[in-house]
Amino acid sequence: MPRTRPEAIRRIGFLSRSGQPVMTYALMALCVLVFIFQSIPGIGAHVTQALLYAGGYSYPASAGGSFQPWRLLTSVFAHGGLLHIALNMYTLWVFGQILEPMIGRWRYLTLFLISGVAGSVGMLYLAPNQGAVGASGAIFGMFGALVVIQRKLGGPIRQLIVLIIINLAIGIVPIFGSNIAWQAHVGGLVGGLLTGLVLTETRKRSQFPLQVILLIVLAALVVLAGISPVFRY
Repeated sequence: MPRTRPEAIRRIGFLSRSGQPVMTYALMALCVLVFIFQSIPGIGAHVTQALLYAGGYSYPASAGGSFQPWRLLTSVFAHGGLLHIALNMYTLWVFGQILEPMIGRWRYLTLFLISGVAGSVGMLYLAPNQGAVGASGAIFGMFGALVVIQRKLGGPIRQLIVLIIINLAIGIVPIFGSNIAWQAHVGGLVGGLLTGLVLTETRKRSQFPLQVILLIVLAALVVLAGISPVFRY
């Protein structure tokens, strides 16, 4: 893998100034910091409650909800337990080392945020009555973007697809995933696939303005999907 990465970076046309996944470390640090606050006796439960997302937060009070759209994003940085955050941070670290140097820090952050919000949108439409926290949606978005990028570069994607299928199955099959928000995984995966498509199809330097516009449009559409119930009332 180390021998092929420089060629992949050159061909995709996105090279960050430093090979260090600084943004990955920053996101991990933020998640850990939030988890520390979640773990403080007496206030931890209140922190989690203030950050989690459920479908009702996309509805106005007139529809029986409590419109708090920022939870589409804040829920990404909270976690449900030590094992939950440990698995997510390990996966983020592994794939962040591959993706961040490949596409650059700010594109990587954009991918993470769009996929994370898309994961919450998945909860809104597939499990509107369930609350959820965690970076899993954003991580599945990384999976999706990497599939698109590898496909564009002619790299191997079979093992990655198998990994995605296995992880989706673990969340969906009741015997394994009774407490897993697979709906967020699906939403994040879709968000990552779309973001990866934008990045690969506008990777030339001359297309940078178009890439920025398309990423802004995609982010706006994802957010709009997350607050669309408010327009019904």
